[in-house]
Amino acid sequence: MMVDPRQFSSSTEEIPSKENVPVHAAIIMDGNGRWANKRGLPRIAGHRQGLVSVKSVVKRCTDRGVSYLTLFAFSSENWRRPPTEVNLLMELFANALENKARRLHENQVRLRVVGDLSRFSSKIRMLVQRAETLTRDNRRLNLTIAANYGGRWDIQQACAAICGKVASGELPENEVTAATIEAHLSTNFLPEPDLFIRTGGEERISNFLLWQLAYTELYFTDTLWPEFDEAAFDTALVSFAARQRRFGQTGGQVQDSRKINNA
Repeated sequence: MMVDPRQFSSSTEEIPSKENVPVHAAIIMDGNGRWANKRGLPRIAGHRQGLVSVKSVVKRCTDRGVSYLTLFAFSSENWRRPPTEVNLLMELFANALENKARRLHENQVRLRVVGDLSRFSSKIRMLVQRAETLTRDNRRLNLTIAANYGGRWDIQQACAAICGKVASGELPENEVTAATIEAHLSTNFLPEPDLFIRTGGEERISNFLLWQLAYTELYFTDTLWPEFDEAAFDTALVSFAARQRRFGQTGGQVQDSRKINNA
C-alpha cells in the first residue's frame, strides 16, 4: 500500500501553537556504563538500573500529558561494543520485552520498535511483534523504542523505497517532496519531537532522528541515565516551557500570533 505523503506535515511548515508540555519527547539514555563504573559494578548493572529510569520517565509522561516518548535504546553503531556486552544487552532487551509488555498494556501504553530489526534474533523479533500486537489499541502514551536504529539508515531506507516507486512508475518523480520522505521514514507514525533530551553530559545527537530533529528543542544534562528520575524529567520540561519556538519567524511575530490565538 502506498503511503500518501500529503497526510504528513513538517513542523517547519506548520507552526504549532505554544504549549508548555511537549507532545513528543525523544531521549538518548546515556551514562549507564559510567554509572556502573563509578560504583565498581559491571556495565550491565548500569543498563539494568537504567530500566528503572525508563519506568520513571514513562510514568511522568503519562502524568504530565506527554503523548509520545521515543527512547534510543541501541544504535546501529553499538554493535561495535565488546561482544560480551552486546550479548548481555540483547538478553536484557529480550527480558524487558517479555516481562514489561503486560505492564505497559495495563497502563494503556502503546509500544512500537523502530530500526533495522533484521539483525536481531528470531526470539527478539517475535517478542517485538507480540508486544506491539498486545498494546496496539492503547492510547494513553505512545512509547517508541529505537533499536539497531540510525538516522542515516532511516533516511537511506526511505530514499531507497521512494526511488523504487519512482522507477516502477508508482510515484511521479516531480511529486517527491519533503513530505514524501517523511512518509517513508520508519517513524512516519510519529509527530516530530518537540523536546530532545540527552543525559550523561555529552552534547551531540549521535545519529539519532537526524531528519526529525530539525526544529526540536535540545536539552543536555550531566545527570547519568540511571539517576534521571521524575524530578530530573520535570526540570527538562521546565526548560522546554521557558523557550520561545520561532520556526523561522521573529520573536515579535510569535508573540502577535499568540495574542491572536488567545483572543
